[in-house]
Amino acid sequence: MNYFKRTDILIILAILAVSGISWWVYQQFSAEKQAVAEIYYDSELAMTVELNKNEDRRFSIPQNENVVFHLYEDGSIAFEDSDCPDKVCIRAGRIKSAGQFAACLPNGIVMKIVPVGDHDKDDADIVIGQ
Repeated sequence: MNYFKRTDILIILAILAVSGISWWVYQQFSAEKQAVAEIYYDSELAMTVELNKNEDRRFSIPQNENVVFHLYEDGSIAFEDSDCPDKVCIRAGRIKSAGQFAACLPNGIVMKIVPVGDHDKDDADIVIGQ
């Protein structure tokens, strides 16, 4: 039995090639932009963290010291520890590209990566007021 025709395989390969090239181009352009992490507590900006490379530190925000963040040497950031029951925020892993975000909803903390200089107060935002 022949499940695929020759044209089916060519179409699948073309879609994979276009997807791969698009992903590579996006990564090249987004990697060039300097980004910062904005940490929100109850929809209010609590802290802005520069994603400097070659800096490895752990910190928390003053509003909730039970949630610990980890800034890695490669410029990525992640939730490291939290007192929330489900720990979904910790399992979200590291984020470092503009547009990525992670949240600890039981504690009301949202962390998102935004490009430096391109972020404006009137831009669309993932943080929603209560």
